[in-house]
Amino acid sequence: MGEKTMKRIYSVLVENRPSVLSRVSGLFARRNFNIDSLVVGETDDPEVSCMTIVSSGDKRTIEQIEKQLNKKIDIIKVNTFEEVQSISRELMLLKVKYNKSNRKDIMENCEIMNAQIVDISKTHMIIQVCDVPERTQLFIKMLQGISIVEVARTGTVALKKCCETK
Repeated sequence: MGEKTMKRIYSVLVENRPSVLSRVSGLFARRNFNIDSLVVGETDDPEVSCMTIVSSGDKRTIEQIEKQLNKKIDIIKVNTFEEVQSISRELMLLKVKYNKSNRKDIMENCEIMNAQIVDISKTHMIIQVCDVPERTQLFIKMLQGISIVEVARTGTVALKKCCETK
């Protein structure tokens, strides 16, 4: 029987320099580790960026990823945690085509999912969702019967929770 697949979030502080992203993603590619989500942005210090990497694998793979990340010279610090130990969000924008018959349904789905209509024309609207990745995926499923024109997702951003509850 194979080992259980686990999902991990790696919050990686890196020097904000050219090619750091390429070297870190190359580390995953060379070792055949999958990246489920990757988000990079500057921190409060413009010389430091935070990479939020979501990856999955068995226990050995998860440990190897952390060890390999810690070996890179451009990496300042690596924090590894499980989804339940974090507060995570994903931003998604959806462009949908609507008409009189489905407009009310779209608006009700937006209300249920706490989504916002951020742009609208006579035939199209753009909806913004900021939620956990599972709920953004659920929102897509809820609108499958409607003509989804385009979807843009940021990927997961996450911070470890301030305190652990047991």
